[in-house]
Amino acid sequence: MAMTLHVDIVSAEKELFSGPAEMVTAPGELGELGILPRHSQLLTRLKPGQVRVRLVGGEEQLFYVSGGLLEVQPSVVTILSDTAERAKDLDEAAAQAAKQRAEQAITDHRSDFEFARAKADLAEAIAQLQTIEKMRRLRKSG
Repeated sequence: MAMTLHVDIVSAEKELFSGPAEMVTAPGELGELGILPRHSQLLTRLKPGQVRVRLVGGEEQLFYVSGGLLEVQPSVVTILSDTAERAKDLDEAAAQAAKQRAEQAITDHRSDFEFARAKADLAEAIAQLQTIEKMRRLRKSG
């Protein structure tokens, strides 16, 4: 039997996933993190992006997180995010509209704060769109 770790993905509103997995991949602030069973302990911030959970048997589930925290214990991975969604539940039209609004806000900004907020909004919209695209590729290949 394959070694597994327990994964919990939780947003401010709900628990999205709780169960065994063979591997978790998450968007760490300094780069992509791959977590396998018996990984050394770790606590790090996440940037907006996709979390991939490879279940026992090879099926992969995709989630979008707006950022947050990742805690790794030898057999448990916990992801806490203000906003998190299953990739299949993301609204592509809304993400596209948010991207356009953020790009316009970057062009029209009047202060450093508005510029920083618009850049953060743009990063989140792009991460959502990339997660949607990854889900499409997985469906075509699977």
